[in-house]
Amino acid sequence: MSWKMLRLGGRLYTLLVVAIILAPLVASLIFSFNADRFPSLPLKGFTLEWYSQTFTDPLILDSLKRSFMVAIPVGLVSTALGFAAAYSDYRYSFRGKSIFILLMLLPPTIPAVIMGLAMLSYLSRVDLAGNVYSIFICHVVTGLPFAMALIRLRLSQMDPSLEQAAWNLRASSLQSLRYVVIPFCAQSLIAAFLITTAVSFDEFAVAWFVSGLEETVPVRVLVFLQGQVSPRINAIGTAVFATSIFLVVLAMAFSGLGKTVRSKPASS
Repeated sequence: MSWKMLRLGGRLYTLLVVAIILAPLVASLIFSFNADRFPSLPLKGFTLEWYSQTFTDPLILDSLKRSFMVAIPVGLVSTALGFAAAYSDYRYSFRGKSIFILLMLLPPTIPAVIMGLAMLSYLSRVDLAGNVYSIFICHVVTGLPFAMALIRLRLSQMDPSLEQAAWNLRASSLQSLRYVVIPFCAQSLIAAFLITTAVSFDEFAVAWFVSGLEETVPVRVLVFLQGQVSPRINAIGTAVFATSIFLVVLAMAFSGLGKTVRSKPASS
């Protein structure tokens, strides 16, 4: 088999996988505008009624407000902690560093159900389960590794001599961090904030365990699925997906702005 055939087969396989992943999302988008209450073909007509019912429902509006009230602070705190962890990994060598990095990057590898049960068990012991603060804590733990990975990638592109030059000019460690490192990582910091906000906004499993009556939007969608088959599910699902994709695309745009800085040899 020729190399061209292998490349063609790989591309077709990739397109097939993408199509399988996107098919339910596309179907949800299409049926969210269907005039019929049930997802059936052919479509009965175009309507915005389900979006109107969705965004005039007090329960959905409350859950949407709660999701943003959690997601934005989660993005800020996760980015700050992720920067601190990434800079510690980049700048310092200390005993147990490999274990530190392993623990920082561990949460995304744990199944969501196990993470949710563990968080519920721990937060119940300290009387924090069942409120907004519990969702915030869990989402920070979930989002922090993403922020750390993005910022650490950017720091790996920084020439170590930049900080050394600032120190030689009598800048303190804090000043070099403020005027050299943070501006260098600005795009990655914004990207980390957007990614962690999207992770928090879209996260369902852990929030379902620890939120109690403080429902976020994904948890509210599950309540709809358990109670009745409503066409509003397609509308709210499409809105949540569009919000998450928008944040991720913005994050990709900002992370792509940062280019590797290559030092030029000094002219003699």
